[in-house]
Amino acid sequence: MSPQAATAMQPAKVPVAVKQSATGDVFDRLQQIYGEIARRAFEIFDNNGRWLGNDLEDWFRAESELLHPVHLEIAESDVNLTVQVEVPGFSTKELEINVEPRRLTIAGKHEAQEESKKGKTIYSERCAKEILRVIDLPAEVDSSKVSAILKDGILKMELPKAAHAKAVRIEPKSA
Repeated sequence: MSPQAATAMQPAKVPVAVKQSATGDVFDRLQQIYGEIARRAFEIFDNNGRWLGNDLEDWFRAESELLHPVHLEIAESDVNLTVQVEVPGFSTKELEINVEPRRLTIAGKHEAQEESKKGKTIYSERCAKEILRVIDLPAEVDSSKVSAILKDGILKMELPKAAHAKAVRIEPKSA
């Protein structure tokens, strides 16, 4: 077997932009998603003949249609936190990462569109997938040194811990 035949193509690691965020940005995003879920829940309620008493079921159905769970793993060492997040189907342009000293927010919106033409008939299908995950971090991080790489649908982030002043024992002296 030639060396070229045995070599497999490896997908490139793609860096993802990480922003230091203000708390207001997160709340604005949450409010926007809340509004989208509320609109979809009302559509479900309206389509079901406006029967009262199914509010919670309509809300959960709207959530499950609009938001998808984000699975993650957080590892901690002496110097940093490593966060790995499953984001299959998302590109770097569709993801937004915001870092605060004790909080990490991952948001993304992916829209896929498929269209096929057969004669005069046009078939078009759209699928939207949205993620939002807010994580309270176990340690304070230096948000200016965070890095993120997207590879094979896994977003891997390295969050260096913030430097803290070392504790020093002081012996009192008598005057």
